[in-house]
Amino acid sequence: MDLQNYSFVSEFILHGLCNSRNLQMFFFVFFSGIYLAIVLGNLLIVVTVIFDPRLHSSPMYFLLGNLSFLDMWLASFATPKMIRDFLSDRKLISFGGCMAQIFFLHFIGGAEMILLVSMAYDRYVAICKPLHYMTVMNRRTCIGLVLISWTIGFVHSISQVAFTVNLPYCGPNEVDSFFCDLPLVIKLACRDTYVLGILMISDSGLLSMSCFLLLMISYTVILVTVQQHAAGGVSKALSTCSAHIMVVTLFFGPCIFIYVWPFSRFSVDKVLSVFYTIFTPLLNPLIYTLRNEEMKAAMKKLWNRHVTFH
Repeated sequence: MDLQNYSFVSEFILHGLCNSRNLQMFFFVFFSGIYLAIVLGNLLIVVTVIFDPRLHSSPMYFLLGNLSFLDMWLASFATPKMIRDFLSDRKLISFGGCMAQIFFLHFIGGAEMILLVSMAYDRYVAICKPLHYMTVMNRRTCIGLVLISWTIGFVHSISQVAFTVNLPYCGPNEVDSFFCDLPLVIKLACRDTYVLGILMISDSGLLSMSCFLLLMISYTVILVTVQQHAAGGVSKALSTCSAHIMVVTLFFGPCIFIYVWPFSRFSVDKVLSVFYTIFTPLLNPLIYTLRNEEMKAAMKKLWNRHVTFH
């Protein structure tokens, strides 16, 4: 194709979640409330972990604090623009803004996947090797796990964007979603990108699938170990693990569906995107921390200290 005969696009048009004006006003109010709850809930967890010495020194809560930090960013790379777009007739995003959304989605999403695996490993060591827990999960190990998650997320993301940003885009420029996602943007390039798309999207699919399988294996081993050694704790462990598995499934399920079958587009894809970009960051604080008595006690202590100070 002679690309000189085509004008390159400088912006993309997002289709958003729906076309109904009344529904868009409802979604504006609904998602504004959801986003506020995500930011405040996760920020509260981060602040509590930082300022409570006992939680800050605990490997589990250190990792949970980092998860909440990532969740705030995961909910923020596209949600504020989506909320603003509910009030706009034309939902435009610049070329640079589109590439930035792809970068942050894969950077934060990839880092969170690895961090969730690290958290499952932390629980495995705590339950299956309790006598060695503080030795294995020392401060250096925890910081290393967090750094590894961020590094893998960055390398994964930059490898995706480096190819995507250099593709020629000369129209059409309409993205059938509320944010720029890799499979949707790649197919807008004015050249054959099938093989490149398979390679790039397989990267995301492989990362999602391998992390999901590792998590399922970890939780299975934990449940089997608890059943063998502590009959009385099976119901509690099952309750905790089932809640974790629910969040993991809501996060990984849509990712696997979207990136393992990227060229079979369904209208349900944008609904699935809502789950791992908005609902998962909302559920993580509820499932992982706010159901935890120690975390709630630390929050109450921090609140009382703040009120007393003022």
